[in-house]
Amino acid sequence: MYDKLRLGVLVSGGGTNLQSILDACEAGKIDAEVAVVISDKAEAYALERATKHDVPGVFLGVGRNDTPEYLAADEQQVAVLREHEVGLVCMAGYMRKAGPAMMQAFADRMLNIHPALLPAFPGVEVQWHAVEYGVRVSGCTVHFADEEFDRGPIIIQAAVPVLQADDGEALAKRILRQEHRIYPQAIQWFAEGRLRIEGRQVVVEGAGDGTWSDGGLISPALELDL
Repeated sequence: MYDKLRLGVLVSGGGTNLQSILDACEAGKIDAEVAVVISDKAEAYALERATKHDVPGVFLGVGRNDTPEYLAADEQQVAVLREHEVGLVCMAGYMRKAGPAMMQAFADRMLNIHPALLPAFPGVEVQWHAVEYGVRVSGCTVHFADEEFDRGPIIIQAAVPVLQADDGEALAKRILRQEHRIYPQAIQWFAEGRLRIEGRQVVVEGAGDGTWSDGGLISPALELDL
């Protein structure tokens, strides 16, 4: 039995959200530890980040969605997560759909971060889409993952202004800073047992009513613990 919640982090790229989670765990800001990092890309820098923090890093090629290779890899992911006794799966820049075995094994125990204010702009390259559309406010969302991309119940969001001179890259960098704030917070709430799903709503126990805002952060009515 472990004293802290054990995290399995799924990644596809550089892993800056993974880094923010590792740093928050090591600083004692999250009552959790990263137990394993799994990537669908062998060259993902996130695997190197895991190595630097003495965390096992595993490459599992996934294949195209819904193929036999994809379903086999889905089963392998579950086996790796169970081997490392993971209690919460965190998708952090993971560009693949979670498979049926994963969804069954970790129902209501999978989080995802998305660089837009869902339900607006699901999918990929959404920062560029937001700029092209002409929105004045964008941001990021941490939500429970389910069978469909970017639609699970929302836990916390951070609002980020879209400036006149922004291109997608500039907006993406500004949003990323907020991602690094709210993802560790959502994980900490989960670790504290404070998240309860009621239909489309996520209740944060002890949060009270209303919202609290600071620097564009939108959350339940309590101050961030980080």
